[in-house]
Amino acid sequence: MTMETNADVTPSAELLREALVQQLRKQGMIVSDRVADAFSTVERHRFVPEETPLEVAYNANDAVATKRDEHGAIISSVSAPFIQAQMIEQAELKPGMSVLEIGSGGYNAALLAEVVGTKGRVVSMDIDPEVTDRASALLDAAGYGSRVEVVLADAEHGVPASEPFDAIVVTVGVWDIPPAWLEQLTPDGRLVVPLRMNGITRSIGFRREGDHLVSTSAEVCGFVAVQGDGEHPDRIFQLPDGHGRHISLRFDTGAPEDPALLNGVLATERTTAWSGVTTKHGVSFADLHLWFASFLPGFCRVAADDGTDLAAERGTWFPYGVVHKDAFAYLAVRPALEGRGAEFGAGAYGPPASAQEAATAMVEQIQAWDRHARRSSPTFAFWPNGSDPTQIPKDAVVLPKAHGLVTISWPAMS
Repeated sequence: MTMETNADVTPSAELLREALVQQLRKQGMIVSDRVADAFSTVERHRFVPEETPLEVAYNANDAVATKRDEHGAIISSVSAPFIQAQMIEQAELKPGMSVLEIGSGGYNAALLAEVVGTKGRVVSMDIDPEVTDRASALLDAAGYGSRVEVVLADAEHGVPASEPFDAIVVTVGVWDIPPAWLEQLTPDGRLVVPLRMNGITRSIGFRREGDHLVSTSAEVCGFVAVQGDGEHPDRIFQLPDGHGRHISLRFDTGAPEDPALLNGVLATERTTAWSGVTTKHGVSFADLHLWFASFLPGFCRVAADDGTDLAAERGTWFPYGVVHKDAFAYLAVRPALEGRGAEFGAGAYGPPASAQEAATAMVEQIQAWDRHARRSSPTFAFWPNGSDPTQIPKDAVVLPKAHGLVTISWPAMS
């Protein structure tokens, strides 16, 4: 019976694996033969929970949870193949290189081992002993036990007594870049990190330029947040709707000093404003969110409990907003372009004058993005504490962090 099951599973997994590679190549997520060969070789289904269907294991867009906290939130997962491929490409790895993976799971480390080859070096570290034990066992079973060193430690402080790495690939979402990572990166090394900037995350490929880091690439992504000394919890304000449900406003930075001003705001009549800016269906506008995070004071992310008015209107808004005085607004959309697209706008709650100001502030930034940045992409830099701040471009958006400054440069603002 076991032999028949294996005979059935193995060819199916092989076919799905090759289909995954072809899809990732077609989407531009895989561009190099080395990365394609790694995805063709490593058996992803060995690293996800046993009950995971093969179609899910090899779906380009599916992350698979491997551990949840007591509230059911995912705290460890096997990331979606498309973002794993993107990040490995961002790292610009070559055979013989040494690479540190921060955030363990097993599968991604095996991919890295294939890319750098038998003469390369891969270290995978995580703060959670259950995660590292699981990764070690799965890597051993898949034949990578001798090619990947799994380390249990808080990545905020680097790998104890380790030689510098040619690349560091971070597979958890982080708010800051700790000094230990720069100290353990070779002078011409690459750092690939999902960096959170005022609530919006990008997987950024960095290289050194003098005393700071400059971006070589940036990709939209989402990751489980880092644990340990590098944690940076959001501030969350819950606005009651009067029926035991809430709309939550989540702030990375810039939370209102007096959240009590928003008490009862959901009982007010909603105000709307429209921008005249449209988008066709299927066209990404992810940089609009980053533009908000760069230029919109009071920017926050929005979530609505089931049963709230906003929850009943899903599909007509996106979870990004702004708090202005005693009102808040959120990004709204309505049909446009004869049903082939949508127009951006804002819905707002609060006293009429404040709500109108909040909605107008969001609409004005939508229009500014459309004029200045819609057809270009920003670049990023990280300026560690002690670097020369006079070199920061005067028109860059500056986001303070504990260990330095992140800057976002929008080409049209130069």
